Amino acid sequence: MSGGVRDTYVAAIQHGLADLSGDETLVGVVREPTGWFHAAVDENRPELGPPSDLLAETKRRAEDLQMQGLCEEGAHNAAWDETDFADRYRTHLDESEAAQQAITDLADRVRDGETVVLVCFEGERKRCHRTLLRERLRARLERS
Repeated sequence: MSGGVRDTYVAAIQHGLADLSGDETLVGVVREPTGWFHAAVDENRPELGPPSDLLAETKRRAEDLQMQGLCEEGAHNAAWDETDFADRYRTHLDESEAAQQAITDLADRVRDGETVVLVCFEGERKRCHRTLLRERLRARLERS
């Protein structure tokens, strides 16, 4: 039997907007979670969060873009592009032994029938690392 991999954001869980049956394991993928984040998920795997320096750089750039008049979502997405966030995050996943081990662990759990829902902060209109991670985890599952 095989489980599945999905993703959502913490506010959707908190407000009942996430499509959850209750049988899933909610896995946070946040580098530095808040206390209330821990209360919303079953576990957190910080090694699957983006590196702190990449997060800080992207946040600074988004703040600069907001000061120039872009809305929060537009600034976030533009900063994502300007900092080459997606490629740098994928590199982190490839080069970090801890991230590789966490992906292997999650893939094994899915193969054993568990449905894993990757959770972080960004809403639907903001680009987010959890979608890249979901793709990477699904690709790992397809290879095995």
